[in-house]
Amino acid sequence: MTVRGDRPERRNPALPQTGMRLLDRYLPTYQFSETHACRVAAEPASILDSVVAYRPDSDRFFRFMIGLRELPMRLLHEPEATRAPFGFHEFTVLDRSETEIVYGLIGRFWRPDFGLQPIADADAFLAFDAPYAAKLALAFTAQRDPDGRTRLITETRVSCASRAACLKFTPYWLLIRPVSGLVRRRSLASIKNASERAARGQT
Repeated sequence: MTVRGDRPERRNPALPQTGMRLLDRYLPTYQFSETHACRVAAEPASILDSVVAYRPDSDRFFRFMIGLRELPMRLLHEPEATRAPFGFHEFTVLDRSETEIVYGLIGRFWRPDFGLQPIADADAFLAFDAPYAAKLALAFTAQRDPDGRTRLITETRVSCASRAACLKFTPYWLLIRPVSGLVRRRSLASIKNASERAARGQT
């Protein structure tokens, strides 16, 4: 699919390229991205297990910000207002390797109800081709460093399927990106703590 947005398609050259990443398989081109990282004293496989177990709604800051984000939807009594607050359960696991796990989400994120589209699996994510929506891929990569620790990297990519979708998503991205970045850093800190506690328990 050719992405036609106001911003050029791009790749992330900042991350080490050691063979094809899973993230590149599911969203190789995109208009928006953010990357955060930390170092963890644990094995990559154990860290990815902590990623899977992590629940953002355990963070009071995340719950507060999601409450603010969903307030217009609930005040307008949108049909989706009765569902559970947005969380990690909305994402679909697309793939996992020994060092990387990728989640996918599709929607019109600028809408009060997020405009989410159901994704059954990785094939459905790849096949989805509607021009009105945006695809989001969230990856966690665990890479061993020479000092024995592991670098945990989270990268979020968003690809808008049309110029119209890009124009709608851009102001939303500019508004939520500072909060999104803080949420990502808090998530990494929680995953780091859980991974290192598990590693200490094994020694």
